[in-house]
Amino acid sequence: MHTDTERCVRAVQSKDARFDGWFFTAVLTTRIYCRPSCPVVPPKVRNMTFYPSAAACQQAGFRACKRCRPDTSPGSPEWNARADSVARAMRLIRDGVVDREGVPGLASRLGYSARQIERQLLAELGAGPLALARAQRAQTARLLIETTTLPLAEVAFAAGFSSVRTFNETVREVFALAPGELRTRAARGPLAPATPGVIALRLPYRAPLNPSNLFGHLAATAVPGIEEWRDGAYRRTLTLPYGHGIVALTPQPDHIACRLSLTDPRDLTQAISRCRWLLDLDADPVAVDSQLRTDPLLAPLVDAGPGRRVPRTVDGAEFAVRAVLGQQVSTAAARTHAARLVTAHGVEVEDPEGGLTHLFPAPQALAGLDPESLALPRTRRTTLTTLVAALADGTLRLGTDTDWERARAELSALPGFGPWTVEVIAMRALGDPYAFLPTDLGIRRAAERLGLPATPAALAARAADWRPWRAYAVQYLWTVDDHPINHLPA
Repeated sequence: MHTDTERCVRAVQSKDARFDGWFFTAVLTTRIYCRPSCPVVPPKVRNMTFYPSAAACQQAGFRACKRCRPDTSPGSPEWNARADSVARAMRLIRDGVVDREGVPGLASRLGYSARQIERQLLAELGAGPLALARAQRAQTARLLIETTTLPLAEVAFAAGFSSVRTFNETVREVFALAPGELRTRAARGPLAPATPGVIALRLPYRAPLNPSNLFGHLAATAVPGIEEWRDGAYRRTLTLPYGHGIVALTPQPDHIACRLSLTDPRDLTQAISRCRWLLDLDADPVAVDSQLRTDPLLAPLVDAGPGRRVPRTVDGAEFAVRAVLGQQVSTAAARTHAARLVTAHGVEVEDPEGGLTHLFPAPQALAGLDPESLALPRTRRTTLTTLVAALADGTLRLGTDTDWERARAELSALPGFGPWTVEVIAMRALGDPYAFLPTDLGIRRAAERLGLPATPAALAARAADWRPWRAYAVQYLWTVDDHPINHLPA
């Protein structure tokens, strides 16, 4: 979008927050870059130039605005709706892969050479993988500086910097303030009482956001021991590269309140990335709802509760296992099966608030389980053990870097994987917005009530008009049934 100057200027002059994260405005006279909704008086048009990423702005020598804080805007929704190499690279960079594995690790995961990835990112985003990762490290550093009491030297390494000197130089260059000055400025405002070991932050999103189906679904399907709904917040355990964590996510009118307790602060970047992915916070609800409203049978559902997101997962392998456990059984039965697996094979953790007791077992921990110990039909035991074996040895990968169509083909080749299981994994684990569940009982009931085609084939054909947002149409169709997944718990 940053190449459409006229459209960008209109967005800046109207301070349209819907475009935050889509592009960034760099002001040639002040050498500052802002989000489109920056509250200051818009600069003259001749002094504006536009970039597709904060990293590109920083690489061109601009520093972040202190008023609108462009580093805290939602991510571009473009990376969630695409499955090409650039989109997959952006999801991996957001997940901290470059910090942990370097550019060669990023390229290896994508199946390209480091030079090819560099060239593709530069062409589309104006910055290479190192610059994009640097911008993310700066954002993580700012969060730790302003929301924790960690010594600044520890903040540097927790944010992914290789040295304190590089940390100091980057923060000064990006924010025009030294790390100590950033902390002092943050301390001037009213601060909420700090809890030792807890990082409290806000997760921004594009309005509108309807929390009913999002948190209702997560709460209704919560597995005891790893997830719970408590005091208006969804809480769960996280398995992270350097340790584990516990997160509490609370819907607020203009943000999601996030409280993170991490065993290692180096996991902050990935923890935030997983929480945003889980809640689909980088979506563009205006674009989604506008497209779905073109169908006269869907329009009333959209108008009744706009801004529905797709509830996703923090771990693709975990969701695939849970999807198999939930085949042809009720939500309650699926939770019971998963809870037994967690208790028997999950790693125990301590939760200061009580309620959460385990991490979901990794595929390697499940690879040696005795099928006879599973209270499942024999065919489903075979499905589960085959899936776990494929995940454990790496022949099947379900992550942010996964090619959607390749994953569909690999899942379909496993015994016991029909269209429903494949598509629900594509929708919630892989984030494919085109995933659709025409054989789902709730979808078929909704289709019957609304006058949509009744057979799965005919319904799938009708759903082609909803592209590429069929996964969001699923969320609206599910609201036709009065199911707990559609309501925030009391």
